[in-house]
Amino acid sequence: MYGAIHLFQGKTVLAPLAGISNLPFRIIARRFGCEMCFTEMISANGLIRESAKTIEYLKTSQEDQPLGVQLFGADPGIFARAAVMVSNYHPAVIDLNMGCPVRKVIKAGAGAVLMRDPVLAGKIIKAVVDAVSVPVTVKIRSGWNPKSINAVEISKIAEDSGASAVVVHGRTADQGFSGHADWNVIAGVKNAVKIPVIGNGDIRQPEDARKMRLETGCDAVMIGRGALGNPWLFQGIRQLSEGNTDDYRPSLTARMEVIKKHWEMEEYYFGKRVANKSFRKHLLWYTRGLAGSGRFRETVGKMTDGDAMLAELERYFQELAETQTKIMT
Repeated sequence: MYGAIHLFQGKTVLAPLAGISNLPFRIIARRFGCEMCFTEMISANGLIRESAKTIEYLKTSQEDQPLGVQLFGADPGIFARAAVMVSNYHPAVIDLNMGCPVRKVIKAGAGAVLMRDPVLAGKIIKAVVDAVSVPVTVKIRSGWNPKSINAVEISKIAEDSGASAVVVHGRTADQGFSGHADWNVIAGVKNAVKIPVIGNGDIRQPEDARKMRLETGCDAVMIGRGALGNPWLFQGIRQLSEGNTDDYRPSLTARMEVIKKHWEMEEYYFGKRVANKSFRKHLLWYTRGLAGSGRFRETVGKMTDGDAMLAELERYFQELAETQTKIMT
């Protein structure tokens, strides 16, 4: 437990984000002050079958530390075998996904549906804890739906089964990512267990992180969708914690540099063809909220050629810079 307390106490953490939180994304987040990251969720079944695509999710670097690896699955034995494989990569923690609301995952008996079977959830956690020496954490939702809010029950089971920490997303599984996260559930878990509790849900600006810590008493905050196209949020949270209320958002020039560096890393690690396909969504996120971004986003959203997307990005940022200069003169 000491190791988990040391890892999480007072920290700001990047959530596991399927299809998003790969190595380049994590490195960008860390460069803006993110103190710990998690991989995308990784199939326990895929790992024990030694699927090359699945093993690719474990790719990391010296800069990408400390790193938690998140697994999903439905069988205690398979979870344990996969955890042993992951432990050979020396992660800081192994996280068990019991909160994913995606239908494909639910249909496989994994993710948030495990909250409907506390006995099985406990068996999975104990099997993994017994199999590895790495600290084991569990990520959950507030419950399956508003009529079955059982985050406290599952968290107690996790603690009794040997988990070193629990991550609580304040939405129910049937909410998906709609509505609002109920931070009272996070506070309830914090009051019920002795292991560290990481709060998750609705952290979109630095003040949100401060409020969550105050209102729930959580040991750390985890940021997911709030970091999309907004990695400087981590910097803003750090600044606010130090009493610095200056604007943490980057200039247009700095924003463009971050976008290009992120894109370059995608190409370096995954090749140009994959990067051109996967990075388009990041372009949409990075430009969200900027003046006239609707037209840019609509145009790029239809593109497939990387060079054309880059040219359109540069044209758009040049237009923004010219507009900004006119306003200032």
